Amino acid sequence: MPIRAVRGAIQVEANDRDEILEGTSELVKEVLHRNDIEPADLISIVFTATPDLTAEFPAYAARLMGLDDVPLLCTTEIAVPGSMPRVLRLMAHVETPRPRAEIRHVYLRGAAALRTDLPQ
Repeated sequence: MPIRAVRGAIQVEANDRDEILEGTSELVKEVLHRNDIEPADLISIVFTATPDLTAEFPAYAARLMGLDDVPLLCTTEIAVPGSMPRVLRLMAHVETPRPRAEIRHVYLRGAAALRTDLPQ
């Protein structure tokens, strides 16, 4: 089975634990849905958060969703001056028969402005 990487991002309203958990959950669900990915197809997920998001680990939201046997990693996005604030990103490594051209990367809420080249 081929291995593909799926990217996604979401902008949350505030550095608030519930905002981070809800935003991460929404993003993960949408990545899985748009790409017909089952949890068993996940190899790993790397989450990043902009430096202004410190109230909770995004990976905790994935654990709350039941992704207990998927390796998860959280890290901080680099602080580029003028970059979009309050953004959670992910890169999921998955087993999928889909060719690379059919992978649907997901950018939600304000983060859609990061990838205007992608259909929403």
